[in-house]
Amino acid sequence: MRYMFLIYSNEANEAAAPEPARRATALQHQAIMREAADRGIFLGADPLEPTSTATTLRSTDGKPVIIDGPFAETKEQLAGYYMLECRDLDEAIEWGKRIPFTCQGTDGSIEIRPVHEIHKH
Repeated sequence: MRYMFLIYSNEANEAAAPEPARRATALQHQAIMREAADRGIFLGADPLEPTSTATTLRSTDGKPVIIDGPFAETKEQLAGYYMLECRDLDEAIEWGKRIPFTCQGTDGSIEIRPVHEIHKH
């Protein structure tokens, strides 16, 4: 089953992290991606640009409205994702525990969700 790992962190804290901490976090991500690829379960992973680059579409009176920036002010922002093929939720959780979601050790989380398979006929 495919699982999406949504990585949330505090952008302000990440930007303020010392360069060695950011570099160490990047190396951890590279190691996890390499190992997942070696095991044949790696489907993709990417960091996202800061929320200041986001554009949100909302519907008002049935018409799309374009809004600059994120849809809500929150403590944590969606920073990136992983997509892995895991046999079950237990395996997904074990991979999730290894994914760094902050370089400071606080203010972050990973949401693990199975991908709803849509079969085309």
